[in-house]
Amino acid sequence: MGWDYTKTKNSVTLKNPIFISGLPGIGNVGKIVADFLVDELKAKKIITFNTYNMPNSVIVNEKNLIELPSIDIYSKKIKNNDLMILTGNYQPINEISSFEFCEIILDILKDMKSEQIITLGGIGLREIPKDPKIYITGNIKKEIMEYKKGTKLNNKVYGVVGPIMGVTGILTAMAKKRKISAISILGETLGHPLYFGLKPARKILSVLNKKHNLKVKLTKIDKEIKEIDSMMKGNKSFEALKEKPELKKFTKYSDMNYIG
Repeated sequence: MGWDYTKTKNSVTLKNPIFISGLPGIGNVGKIVADFLVDELKAKKIITFNTYNMPNSVIVNEKNLIELPSIDIYSKKIKNNDLMILTGNYQPINEISSFEFCEIILDILKDMKSEQIITLGGIGLREIPKDPKIYITGNIKKEIMEYKKGTKLNNKVYGVVGPIMGVTGILTAMAKKRKISAISILGETLGHPLYFGLKPARKILSVLNKKHNLKVKLTKIDKEIKEIDSMMKGNKSFEALKEKPELKKFTKYSDMNYIG
């Protein structure tokens, strides 16, 4: 079984939507951003993907019940730009399924006349960055330079960013063949499977807020950052911090430990 999808009853007509992809990855930076936007914007699920190309594991949800992993698209109609937001519990299980998944995403975006893709991810470091840098790359130089105007996004990625794994990288590159502009916004974070990159996610949310006039309040994520910073005082390494049971509460916007 390859990939197919089901439209939900919430399906709406969107006008040239901007597509934001945030799946699990390094520091779960992209997923934190995508899930936060879905919650704060009260976006509605419009597409659910169906496949066997997912890890053979299940999720225990907040109700202590088991559910299958999922990847979904949500939408939100806003004044200046309609949005489509991709998020999920996992990425496709292997290289072939990842390419196939990106092809079906691009088919959907072509049908909806989407003209811009924004993929989100993390850059893994050996230590927790105090002030994480946010980088931008993409498939068209002109579009990269235009997007970074008025922001602190750094486009000097050569030699800094290694291979961009999974959907974040593949979708950006493959979009060029479909003549769709795509950029990737990547935030520095600790490259540890139990670490959640809240600070880079917060910075990326601030950029998206400004560029697309989303008017999303960041007070919830600010509170979580403050609390986790307080927990880390006196801990010289994340190895000591990860033993704290309190860390589990910081998984609302990041429920997977996938590194990709």
